[in-house]
Amino acid sequence: MGCVHGKCCSRYPPSSNGDSRDYRERGRYGGRHIISDRLLECVAVPSHNFNLEYSVLSQRGYYPDSPDKENQDSYIIKTEIQGNPNVHFFGVFDGHGQFGAQCSNFVKDRLVEVLSNDPTLLDDPVKVYNSAFLVTNSELHNSEIDDSMSGTTAITVLLIGNTLFVANVGDSRAVIAVKEGNRIIAEDLSYDQTPFRKDEYDRVKLCGARVLSVDQVEGLKDPDIQTWGDEETEGSDPPRLWVQNGMYPGTAFTRSVGDGTAEKIGVIAVPEVSMIELASNHLFFVVASDGVFEFLSSQTVVEMVARYPDPRDACAAIAGESYKLWLEHENRTDDITIIIVHIRDLSDSGANTTAILRTGRGGTPDVSITTGSEVFHSTVSEFSDMQLC
Repeated sequence: MGCVHGKCCSRYPPSSNGDSRDYRERGRYGGRHIISDRLLECVAVPSHNFNLEYSVLSQRGYYPDSPDKENQDSYIIKTEIQGNPNVHFFGVFDGHGQFGAQCSNFVKDRLVEVLSNDPTLLDDPVKVYNSAFLVTNSELHNSEIDDSMSGTTAITVLLIGNTLFVANVGDSRAVIAVKEGNRIIAEDLSYDQTPFRKDEYDRVKLCGARVLSVDQVEGLKDPDIQTWGDEETEGSDPPRLWVQNGMYPGTAFTRSVGDGTAEKIGVIAVPEVSMIELASNHLFFVVASDGVFEFLSSQTVVEMVARYPDPRDACAAIAGESYKLWLEHENRTDDITIIIVHIRDLSDSGANTTAILRTGRGGTPDVSITTGSEVFHSTVSEFSDMQLC
């Protein structure tokens, strides 16, 4: 869901790595939705003797009233961060607003540069991740791009050895597939930051936001009713954020990079960070824009990926199904971007430790580390001065 004004799209999505790859669509909308010249890449993680096999697809949306709009999604896959063969980065950025494409491309380039240039990255990845988002947000504000009513969400995965650090700002999503017996279970690595979440709703209300659906703003529904069910039942008219005396900005998310106007009513660039140590029962992970998850659940996406040994085929199938479901529900589609990363040849060594670090209210990460049946909670004090709004 992005801003109330919709998103833009482009005919041929460029390679977001800045290299010579040329991903192009086959056919028009209503036909095939596969991108040609799809590449299958593989990178080793020598510290733990496993490999990552991955593919990516970015599909421009279909807007019949604006057929020449550019794709506002962007992505980046950068291997061997800081020249280290055990550190790799995957990110999807979903732009919105008039200058959404410029915002998403700016952020996908600068965020990974800031991460890569920080010498303390391997010493404190969570601290560096938080700092990188805030630095990138500040740089976007100070750039030539007008981000007063434009911005981007960001869902990123940083792999260091056998550990994933997942940083999320907005309503795109990362999911990992976990094999449990004969079943494959989807485990969300991020949680959509929208007013459907009570903690996010409470936070932006304290920052002065009005939270109303479009029907409520237009007087078709009672604005005093501050309950909207869930995203599955109310996804077509979700609660959005508005200034007190205006009909803007209308964002359906509560965190983003950019969005200078929305920032004044609580839309912040502080990421929620989760951390998971990979084990042999982790099969693959997916990083995708909300164009995928608008009508497909995390479990459905994982089950679809599991049907295809080749992630290129899985990307095409999920994009095609997402596109079809969009047109069944609306007269347009969103931009659709998906990265699928298979985890190959990983064997267990040592205890399976999972740590979840999520930024709490006011930007303070709450840290939970689980080893077996023991759970430890602490607060990272370095971020205690981050602002609520």
